Amino acid sequence: MFIEILKSKIHRVRVTQANLNYIGSITIDENLMDAANLISNEKVQVVNINNGERIETYIIKGERGSGVICLNGPAARKFQVDDIVIIISYATMDFEEAKKFDPAIVFPDSLTNQLINPRS
Repeated sequence: MFIEILKSKIHRVRVTQANLNYIGSITIDENLMDAANLISNEKVQVVNINNGERIETYIIKGERGSGVICLNGPAARKFQVDDIVIIISYATMDFEEAKKFDPAIVFPDSLTNQLINPRS
């Protein structure tokens, strides 16, 4: 049996940009991506703490160290600059493997979007 479980989460990060005229997706600072074990083009769910909106999209790698969290395309209508969001990815795996899996969960500073305790 295979189940879907939490793989990665960036918890309570601040939206820095919203670009309605871009193709679509979410741009994420590469430092945050690395810390949360996320890769370019990976499907993510983005949950808006401010208004309850939830979307699914894919990741575009943002400039390392910039703190960028940019909702692109139609999502820019549901997410505004300074909204606090949670970015979540899931993985499908064997039930027994899932019991032993530890997700990567990151808690950045929600003012700067920088890692509080970055990995060396």
